[in-house]
Amino acid sequence: MAIQIRKTGLQIETTLIEGGKAAAVPLKLITAFAVVKNPWAGRGFVEDLKPEIHAGAPVLGELLTKMIIDAVGSGDAVEGYGKAAVVGLDGEIEHASALIHTLRFGNFYRHAVGAKSYLAFCNTRGGANAPIMIPLMDKNDEGRRSHYLTIQTSIPDAPAADEIVVALGASVGGRPHHRIGDRYQDLKDLGQDVANPAGV
Repeated sequence: MAIQIRKTGLQIETTLIEGGKAAAVPLKLITAFAVVKNPWAGRGFVEDLKPEIHAGAPVLGELLTKMIIDAVGSGDAVEGYGKAAVVGLDGEIEHASALIHTLRFGNFYRHAVGAKSYLAFCNTRGGANAPIMIPLMDKNDEGRRSHYLTIQTSIPDAPAADEIVVALGASVGGRPHHRIGDRYQDLKDLGQDVANPAGV
């Protein structure tokens, strides 16, 4: 069954001043979302989610990735990235998870931006105008704290009870005045091997 997309949207936020101080490089946050019919809603407990995952996740991954890249200009420009899904109240958290926690969804984005790190994620359940939280991290360096960011947005009429909102997020730049250091400095301060933090 093909995924039914009711609407899509793109949001771009640019931060020019943070903490009362102008940003040397403005932070740009981009969100691309799709509101889709929950393919499992109203069917009772569905044991095998794979047919709908295989039909819908690639379509959404390709669509939302293209929206992000078109907005930013190129995959190379994306520095931080993440994903999220919010399922309506007639659905399960598993339904939100199903459409974004698959390589059939995430690999479109990963490959388009040349990423090495995993896609940070959030999956929740809520009604229309529920918060959509998209955690971001550096696409190549999980310990680079300057790019630990969260996009928060909402859609006034989504998700309906039988819908799912699926979203991708991107950052161009990190927090404007980041000054808490990176994970590697903490490891060094604690006397741990930065190249082998687990000691194995």
